[in-house]
Amino acid sequence: MTYEAVCWLLLGAYAIHILEEFALDWRGWAQSVLKLPVDWPTFYVTNSGVVVLGFVAAQTANTLPVIGLSFAALMLINATFFHVLPFIVFRGRFSPGLITAVTLFYPAAALAYIVAADAGLIGGGMVATSLAIGAVLMAYPIVLLHLKGRPYFKQS
Repeated sequence: MTYEAVCWLLLGAYAIHILEEFALDWRGWAQSVLKLPVDWPTFYVTNSGVVVLGFVAAQTANTLPVIGLSFAALMLINATFFHVLPFIVFRGRFSPGLITAVTLFYPAAALAYIVAADAGLIGGGMVATSLAIGAVLMAYPIVLLHLKGRPYFKQS
């Protein structure tokens, strides 16, 4: 399997993940459990952005492999900090997205790193760089959620 094909699979896995989160009311869970001030329009826009990033990752897989690995890192961070860890911390309270996070995100992201390494696409510091980019991508919408309620950022 090529690295580019794996990057397309990452996008497919993310699409299935979004479906699970929507169908099982991730927004309601995030509001009540994580205390995130998220609404459905924010969910839609954020996940639209993630889908675009997935397309960019797949399209640039062979010329900018760090982008695909950053998308894989985003998936690992999402799975760990927004699904598995809250499931543990809140003693088994189900997090919408947990099923696909465990069954799709972890194996697909691991496959991306393995295939990229086997193809000789991982250079010095690329794993750390991809993890850093993935963390920033994951944090960005959360930071914006918290900033939008501050007086300086209110537009009314």
